[in-house]
Parts: sequence; structure tokens; C-alpha cells
Amino acid sequence: MTTKLAYRYVSEIDYASLDYNPDEKEPLPDSMYQDPILQELLPLLSTRYAGSGRSRENFLGSNTIVCYDPANLNRRVMPDCYLALGVDVEAIRRRKIYLPWEVGKPPDLVLEVGSESTGREDFGRKRGIYAQIGVREYWRLDVTGGEYYGEPLVGEELVEGQYQRFPLSTEPDGILKSYSPLLDLYLCWEREWFYFYDPASSTYLRNLADSEEALFDREAALRDREAALQAEREALRAEREARQRAEARVRQLEEELRRRQGES
Repeated sequence: MTTKLAYRYVSEIDYASLDYNPDEKEPLPDSMYQDPILQELLPLLSTRYAGSGRSRENFLGSNTIVCYDPANLNRRVMPDCYLALGVDVEAIRRRKIYLPWEVGKPPDLVLEVGSESTGREDFGRKRGIYAQIGVREYWRLDVTGGEYYGEPLVGEELVEGQYQRFPLSTEPDGILKSYSPLLDLYLCWEREWFYFYDPASSTYLRNLADSEEALFDREAALRDREAALQAEREALRAEREARQRAEARVRQLEEELRRRQGES
């Protein structure tokens, strides 16, 4: 069980003095590549780690500011996705920016999605900053299969201030997998898409598109079942009506037979 860290307010923040784009040379995110992946993975992470009952102790952020210098809040990064376990979520949101020295820890995990404008930064400057502030796991996802990072999937663990790669395996079906001890999940890549695999249940976690397709299939199956039941009800009603007509005809014939026997 994760112990929730107490938030420690260090100083007031003059938000008006903050320059949210201090370096005009800093590359801008390329949402065309990043958003589809993030829209799939973020809901899964939110449900698993920041959903009902955990929403006040596990903070999941996306494209929000993480500062790394208490003396200069304009020294910051904006991870595509980051997760901090056992923290005061409400206090973090009130501050509007993530301050590790107030939260009590840096994010536990950072996930970046490569694009033309961010690939070099993610592999260079940002990676160094994440190691400097103590991010335990750093993951990079390249939807192109390697155009921006040189490979589709790489996860790293901070060991004595340096990142060391997690093992990456290729399954017989061609799916790349790498295990995250923090998430207790495998991150997987196949055919320009990413998935989470849960070793506890031996299943892939459904992404949004899969869930919608599954719901559609379930609704279609229910409609088919209802149609089959309706047809079965119609058949039973027709059978009952035919039996009633047959019974009525039998009674009619019996009555006719008794009548003729009475006349003879």
C-alpha cells in the first residue's frame, strides 16, 4: 500500500511572472502524432491508477508543467504523460504546476510520444532532466516504428542516477514487449500502435477503439438474441394456436360422433 506524501508549501507563486514559453527555440508538440496514442493510453492509466478511490492519491498529468529548479520556475518541462503515486492530488492541482520539492517527490513515471518536433528533445535534454530530478521510469513511444527515437519502444529505469534500459522482447507474433515494474504492465507495440498487457490476467487491456468495438459487438449480439427469442416466441404462439385449433376440431368431431350415436 502506497503511503500518501504530505504536501509542503514552500513559497507563494507569482503566476503572472512566469514565462510559459521561455525559449522560442524549444520545439512545439506535434499533436497529429501524439494525440491519438495519448487518447488511447491515458484513459487506461487513469482507470487503473487514478480512478475511483485513487483519484486523490495518484496524480496523472498530461502536457502540464513540471518544474525542476526551485530558484527559477521558468526552468520546466512538459511531459506528454506522467504519473506520481501516493501524492496529494488536490494540492498539486491547486498549485497548477508540478513542484517536486513541494509534492515530496518527482513523478514516478514519464511517458513521451515521439514526433518530428520533439524527438530530439525527448531523447536528449528532457531525458537528462528526468534523470536529474529522479524520475524512476522513463518510456518513449515512437508510432512510426523508429523514425523519431530510432526504435518503436524503449523503457528505462533510473539506477544510481543513470537510466538503464528495460529488456525488450519480440513475441512469436511479432509484438514487441517491455515490462514496467512500476505499472506492473507490459508496454507493447505492434503495427504502429501501442497496447498494455496485464500479466496478472494474461490479457491486453482494451483501448478506447477496442472497447467501442466490443460494445458494438455486444449490442449486435443482444439484438440478434432478442430477434431469435422473438422468433421463438412467435413459433410457440403459432404452435399453441395450432394445438388449440386441433383440440377444438377433436372436440367438434367427438361431439358429432356422440350426436350420430344418439340418433342410431
